[in-house]
Formats: sequence, C-alpha cells, structure tokens
Amino acid sequence: MERARRADALRRLQEQRRARAGLHRRRRDARPRSALLGLVIALGVLIAAVVATGTLIVTSQTSDPVPLTSPLHVYPVTQVISGACPAGTQGITGQTVAGPACYQLSSGIRISQVTEMRVQRGGSADHNVAIDLVDQDRRAFGDLTRVTRGRTLAFVVRDQLVTAARVTTPITNGRVVVTGRFSRADADRLVRTLRGT
Repeated sequence: MERARRADALRRLQEQRRARAGLHRRRRDARPRSALLGLVIALGVLIAAVVATGTLIVTSQTSDPVPLTSPLHVYPVTQVISGACPAGTQGITGQTVAGPACYQLSSGIRISQVTEMRVQRGGSADHNVAIDLVDQDRRAFGDLTRVTRGRTLAFVVRDQLVTAARVTTPITNGRVVVTGRFSRADADRLVRTLRGT
C-alpha cells in the first residue's frame, strides 16, 4: 500500500510539473505572438507613412500649369548692330554697355504657361528668374537650344528685350534661368510682368 501511495504521489507531482511546464510554455508562446503582432502593426504603420509621403512628393511635383498673361518669347539672334533697329527690321532694340543695339532675330518660340516660376539669387548680388516649362515647351526649348548652340538667344516680354544669353549647351531638362544684371526688384518685376500681377 505504501508503494501505491508513493506511486500515486509521484504521478500527481509529475502531472503538476507537466501542468506548470505547459503553463510556462503557453506564457512563453504568448510573448513571441504579442511581439510578432506588434512588429506587424509597426510595419503596417511604416508602410502607410511611406505611401503617404510618396503621394505627397509626387503631388507636389506635378503642379498645374500657370498661365503667363505676358508670354515669354525666345528668339535666336542672327546679328547685333549698334544703334536702334531701323523701321521694317525683324529685330528688337536693347541696351548694351556701349549703348542701344539692334538685335536682329529669326523665328523662335512662345512660352505662355509654366509649371513654376521663382526669383532666386544668382552670382554676387544679382538675382535671376528660374522657370520650369510645361512638357510641350520643354521639348521646343530643348530643340531650339540644340540648333542655336554657341549662338545668342533673346528673351522678349511685351516687345521689350529682357536679356540676351549665349547658349553653351542644349537645355533639355525644361528648367530655364533668365539671367542678367537683375536686382531683386528687377527680377520680381519680371515675374509680375509675366504673371500679369
């Protein structure tokens, strides 16, 4: 009988140990599951943040075209002659360091809308106007700068020469920077003239 009691006590002790071991195992299993669940939730939040940020970046880069009330005309300069342009000449009179000059022009392009236009600081104390072109004008400007490489382009607004710049390399990225000896006020005035404000 004693033997039976000991065997019964041993069996109960083993069952208790197994029960405790099972309880500990369940607790240990619960920890990795909750950690895994936390990781999945954190990953989901991270993916949502990346998608939202990507959407904001793409949205900010695809702005609607801004119409110019005073279009920007870009003409190749065929010749510069000192003095004002004689009547009937296909050209525009502009100021140079030496005085008035006649910029004789050939056909160019008309830019009547842009995706962005801003005044930015240039070299030394000068400012310039940076213009991002719409796709159609980007291609036309790229073609124009390819054929006029090494020559001068005249930038004209309201029949007034804004600046004349030498093309050193084709500009195909659609970003035009109108430079000159512009003060901040001059550059702001050009932007207002183009926008019609």
